Amino acid sequence: MKRKFLTPEDRILWSRVARTAVPMKGKSFPDAGLEPPPTTPAGKRKRLLAPAAVPGADVSARPARHPRKLDEPTREKLAKGRLDIGGRVDLHGMTQEEAHILLLSFLRRAYEADRRYVLVITGKGTSGEGVLRRAVPQWLATPPFRAIVGGYEEAARHHGGGGALYVRLRRRGGGR
Repeated sequence: MKRKFLTPEDRILWSRVARTAVPMKGKSFPDAGLEPPPTTPAGKRKRLLAPAAVPGADVSARPARHPRKLDEPTREKLAKGRLDIGGRVDLHGMTQEEAHILLLSFLRRAYEADRRYVLVITGKGTSGEGVLRRAVPQWLATPPFRAIVGGYEEAARHHGGGGALYVRLRRRGGGR
């Protein structure tokens, strides 16, 4: 029997569910089988977790080119439902690390599926501006995201307003 391992999204979801469970008396939460066997060389793993890709890292150390804003006609079409939103991801209640992993994975899958526009729900935060609401636009300017994100804009009120973003993904192959 081939053993399957959880994807990064599954691990995040499982950890969120597991935190709500109370272990039986004398038992602890089993972690076995959640991590896949190490197949990536250590050097490659370090490159994947470069400082710009790690949540909370100082992204101002290098000047980052932010993705462009969406043009007004496109934003209006998204808000009125005349342009299809190809997917949604809700980052409410996640840590920055969980949200970063899930967002990057979600955007890569949407890009591979040739989706053009997606909705990223960050939430507004409990007091003032939320951590994820502030962090996600910074992440979109980092190299792992820049390769697939063409632009973003605050969503319309009925899609989450200030607590959500419309994200335009680049076309595959770089063509128009």
